[in-house]
Amino acid sequence: MRVIRGLCHLEPLDLGCVLTIGNFDGLHLGHRAVIEKLAAKGRATGLPVVVMIFEPQPLEYFLGDNAPSRLMRLREKVIDFAGLPVDYLLVAHFNRQFANLDAEKFIDEILIKKLNIKHLVIGDDFHFGKARRGNFAMLLEKGRQWGFTVEDTGSFYVDGHRVSSTLIRDALAAGNL
Repeated sequence: MRVIRGLCHLEPLDLGCVLTIGNFDGLHLGHRAVIEKLAAKGRATGLPVVVMIFEPQPLEYFLGDNAPSRLMRLREKVIDFAGLPVDYLLVAHFNRQFANLDAEKFIDEILIKKLNIKHLVIGDDFHFGKARRGNFAMLLEKGRQWGFTVEDTGSFYVDGHRVSSTLIRDALAAGNL
């Protein structure tokens, strides 16, 4: 796995890639299911598997000390990702410039021109871009326009509970290991 720190260090992927985007805090079972789904698509298409994460995480940028606590530090995430079927881990620096990036520009400049995405796996509640204006529907529309597909990750359940970083954080806060 190759770790790329910052979009400025990303060389355009001429052949394209399959991609997922998120915080991936904790790399829990739900996250691992997303990675496996993405890796299967990568194997089927012969394209590299790329995961884009953010540093700091967006809520840390916006909320500072009031942001939810992390389940994993960046170094721990990188180590865990190295054990998964991921070719590139793209660590995007989340700063004022990134936060103010228009959703359409994010799609055009990063997803299409830099990453040349062919398939994107994200949650149907995923929002991005300035004022969180970008969403799943916008990505579907842009995908039809630019020739990439978009797939919903779906939720991952254990014992009737949707696995999420929030659920894990709440369980830990209650002392439920």
